[in-house]
Amino acid sequence: MNYTNTFKIAFNALRRNKFRAFLTMLGIIIGVASVIAMLAIGQGSKQSIQEQMADMGTNLVFATPASEQRGGVMLGNSDAQNLKLSDMEAMVKDVPAVSALSPQVRSSGQVVVGNNNWPTSLYGVNAAYLDIRKLTMESGRLFTEREVETYAKVVILGQTVVEEVFGENANPIGKTIRFNSIPFKVIGVLGEKGENAMGQDQDDLMLSPYTTVQKRLLSVSYIQGIYASAVSEDMNDAAIEQMTASLRKSHKLEEGDPDDFQIRSQSELVQTFTSISDMMTTLLGAIAGISLLVGGIGIMNIMYVSVTERTKEIGLRMSVGGRGSDIMFQFLVESILLSISGGVIGIMLGLLASYAVSTFMNWPVVIMMSAVIFSFLVCSAIGVFFGWYPARKAAALNPIDALRYE
Repeated sequence: MNYTNTFKIAFNALRRNKFRAFLTMLGIIIGVASVIAMLAIGQGSKQSIQEQMADMGTNLVFATPASEQRGGVMLGNSDAQNLKLSDMEAMVKDVPAVSALSPQVRSSGQVVVGNNNWPTSLYGVNAAYLDIRKLTMESGRLFTEREVETYAKVVILGQTVVEEVFGENANPIGKTIRFNSIPFKVIGVLGEKGENAMGQDQDDLMLSPYTTVQKRLLSVSYIQGIYASAVSEDMNDAAIEQMTASLRKSHKLEEGDPDDFQIRSQSELVQTFTSISDMMTTLLGAIAGISLLVGGIGIMNIMYVSVTERTKEIGLRMSVGGRGSDIMFQFLVESILLSISGGVIGIMLGLLASYAVSTFMNWPVVIMMSAVIFSFLVCSAIGVFFGWYPARKAAALNPIDALRYE
């Protein structure tokens, strides 16, 4: 068997029907390009979520009240009054696995400066909150312990609030703003943080002493959450266990009583989002992979047509000494050439599509070499699998019957 001549014959046969060959490859091209682009988008999203969540602090642990029911009405977590400042104070002594603790209370409203106003949230926290949430100060200062004790009307602004009410590149330090009709003196500006994994603007916030928000805005004695920083990421589980034991002790819960609070860690959220992202990536890849199957069926279909069209040619080759294995190999080579050519074009198209999504849509994209290699191997397998049966049918033709075929 002359392999060089066989490849030349297969190539010439495809070249005689260029447009038909292209349409046959189109399913493979679209399938491969879709698999590469979808997996690149899915992997990019996963990596982006992991980076953003890690930027918020992988050793972050936080406790919030469990939803409670009053008068037949289920209240949200922020309305529950299960957490007190004394709970956090008990944790300082009972939870060695955490290095910093901060209470949190929140009030939503309108911040007003002159004729400008902006809807935002004011978080009541202590000075440790910035380290716990990985926030930085761009200018100004933190509030002091004295300001916490005296419910001082001081505030630290996020970048979005500054831009909306003062304008870009403004210096609001020392100026007065009004939040829900209460005047606050601006003592600091936070560094830019950007959007988080859920698309929320992390710069659209203001920070004040928790006592100020409790007493001057909400008129409550409870807190809405306790934020903690574990000594290290490896200590997250220990911190959760110790915080749970401390809160159950503070709330005088008996063994068997359900917790009236919830404790989560940032690493848990990272794992949850990662598993969801992996599932979505697999789903996208599977949907795109259907195109490869369709493309393989197209190759089988066109090879059947080719065998039928060239029945006399097959009979003539056999009558001059061509063996069945030679005929089978010739049609198998044509099938493999179709699938591999479509695979190569599909890989280039998939890389181009991924680049376009990253450039024009600002979507995080990570090209997976494993996806490229896998797509190419699948194309080769499709060429063999879907081309084998038509090639076998061609090799099994009777030369006399083939020569008589009209």
